[in-house]
Amino acid sequence: MVCDYEYDEESQTMRINCLGCVYGASIEDFDVCMAKTIDKLSELKKPVRIVFAERMEHEYGFSDSRLLLEIAIALEKISRERIISLGNIVLPDCEEDAGPRYTVLHRIYNEIRYDPINAYRELLREIRHTRVRINRETGVKKACCEHYMNRALIPIKNILESCELIRLAMDRLSEHKNRSLYREIFNPSVKPNFMYTRYVTAPPADSELIERYNVGESLVEIYKIQGNVRKFYHIIPPEFRLEEEEYALLDNARNLIGKHEPKESELAEPARVRENIYRISLDMLTDLSKRGNVKIDVSKLKSLANILTRYTAGLGILEIFLEDEKIQDVSVNSPVGKLPVFIYHSDHEQCETNIVPSREDADSWATRFRLMSGRPLDEANPVLDTEINVPGGRARVAAITRTLSPEGLGFAFRRHREKPWTFPLFIRNRMIDPFSAAMLWFIMDGARTLLIAGTRSSGKTSFLGACMVQIMPKLRTITVEDTLELPVEALRNLGYNIERLKSRSVITRIETELPAEEALRTALRLGDSCLIVGEVRSVEALALFEAMRIGAMANVVAGTIHGDSAYGVFDRVVNDLGVPPTSFKAMDLITICNMLKTPDGMHSFRRVVEMTEVRKHWKTDPLEEGGFVNLFEYSAVEDRLKPSKTLLMGESFVLNEIASRIREWKGRWDAVWNNIKLRENIMKTLVDYSDQKKRPDLLEAENVINSNSQFHLISDEVKQEAGELDSKLIYERWYKWLRQQ
Repeated sequence: MVCDYEYDEESQTMRINCLGCVYGASIEDFDVCMAKTIDKLSELKKPVRIVFAERMEHEYGFSDSRLLLEIAIALEKISRERIISLGNIVLPDCEEDAGPRYTVLHRIYNEIRYDPINAYRELLREIRHTRVRINRETGVKKACCEHYMNRALIPIKNILESCELIRLAMDRLSEHKNRSLYREIFNPSVKPNFMYTRYVTAPPADSELIERYNVGESLVEIYKIQGNVRKFYHIIPPEFRLEEEEYALLDNARNLIGKHEPKESELAEPARVRENIYRISLDMLTDLSKRGNVKIDVSKLKSLANILTRYTAGLGILEIFLEDEKIQDVSVNSPVGKLPVFIYHSDHEQCETNIVPSREDADSWATRFRLMSGRPLDEANPVLDTEINVPGGRARVAAITRTLSPEGLGFAFRRHREKPWTFPLFIRNRMIDPFSAAMLWFIMDGARTLLIAGTRSSGKTSFLGACMVQIMPKLRTITVEDTLELPVEALRNLGYNIERLKSRSVITRIETELPAEEALRTALRLGDSCLIVGEVRSVEALALFEAMRIGAMANVVAGTIHGDSAYGVFDRVVNDLGVPPTSFKAMDLITICNMLKTPDGMHSFRRVVEMTEVRKHWKTDPLEEGGFVNLFEYSAVEDRLKPSKTLLMGESFVLNEIASRIREWKGRWDAVWNNIKLRENIMKTLVDYSDQKKRPDLLEAENVINSNSQFHLISDEVKQEAGELDSKLIYERWYKWLRQQ
């Protein structure tokens, strides 16, 4: 029945049925809801989760419940101690005052259930009036007023002031109008019936709005909370801003669409399932709106169909997070349902959000990830590594469950940029400067071998993706990854000749997948290609360095590895992964990325901090025997990479090795230097031109690939005409092409 409640002991949740209730369904807005909740808490005698179930579910946590439970206990104490009794409100000689005083106190007592703050304010008003009478009256009347004050008013005041809710409002009583203070004190999470995820509607108290922007149809607000080093990411998706009739449509459609929900066997093809569910949802919502005489336009119906598709065939609220390009990491910690989602924001770094997923959400995600990846997630296999691709974003997923996580399921999502990173984009955000990017481009064109190393979250994989953009599209590229993070699909759509291999994860060890070392050896048998390895983690390092020794003079071989310095990479590869020191010499260049911090520890930023060439004359230890020579070193004072004396003097072994195999450059360091400076000029101009014209799209992969192709084509034309690579002429023609774009 309406307003009846059910209590679940396991989840400690009191669920109140408000469907059809004329009084509303929230404590802060409706006094009857508050009164009935206080009555029910008085029966339970402990703080619990409170859920008002209507079209939207409003859930109040233990802290909110405790505030109301204290009020219930206060009412019981006032009643139990018989404070409102004849003996406490009047003396025998002034019983004529009993009636008015009874009326006032009973009104205050009853008001406590509906509006305790206003009841406390009325009590203070009665105390003031009584004090005036005490000062004015004499004799028996004065004694009677003092008796009333000390035996009734002050005890009730002390009982109410022992309640946290009253203490929170004591200094702001004059502001309390139309239940306004309750809307600041109580912050329920809200959940439409068609979904499981809860949403906290109001930003935290004592917070300051510092940024607002839109992500698709969602509104994002960033708040700075007083005394908190972590900012608050408050997102308002469209599904939480609907009209009541739209919620009713979605609720009805969600119940009906259960007959059409994808089977587990179909979830392995998410794109096709999503398209079918969207079509069914749109048809169903259209029919329901006509039957119910709900006037709603086509664009709104499509928006509702997208929402319904997201929560049936999709990943629900996760898709909203992955749509935000400023989000880099999403963490859903165990136990799911008790903690909000945490994110890493490109501008505001670590943030708490207003979204609280449920255990049902977690179970649904785990099932989908198992089916989409074909990998298990159970007690015998408590870790799952996979990747997801949803409208607006793609991400790498790490899921954990019991036997590893004692509190159940937990998830970490590393969001990847929908479009590939490029060197000009990294120049724009100062991760690398134009000259060092130009030299890296030159070395890649020279078909050398390189590793991108760095700590976790240093941008290694993104930087490797940017290196792939610098490979000429005419060359075939093969990638080997255990988790698909490289921008292969995007590059394929841009015309790259690219083949992707997927290897067994060293964490999950799925027997049906090939080990990484076998995948690498297979790549070597697939013909002449550039070889890109997602990450070197284990024994596949032996096969990778074998590939480097074989492919060094043919095409570029590149990969990523964890390490914070060139020697750190050597130590890991040789001592941890078992690669012979002589094989390590197949490496030509090690580029180190790192996440640096400001001195206050509050901010961090990514930088390329070192480029080191590996020379070949050493035998056992490249550090002691001069096998590592820095070409670029990071200057913390200038916040940029600075070329070393070795590079400036033209003594780089790698660059001279490249020049020695090209007739026009052999023995001509000035020609090599001019070509690198030409590439630097092109990259710098591209970034400056993008800023000048307010055209950020010029730095995206499609245009960078076109720019690189024009550089090579123009270089070939100039060489044919002039007999040499005239840097000035090449740049002029390239710049003319750029302006025409």
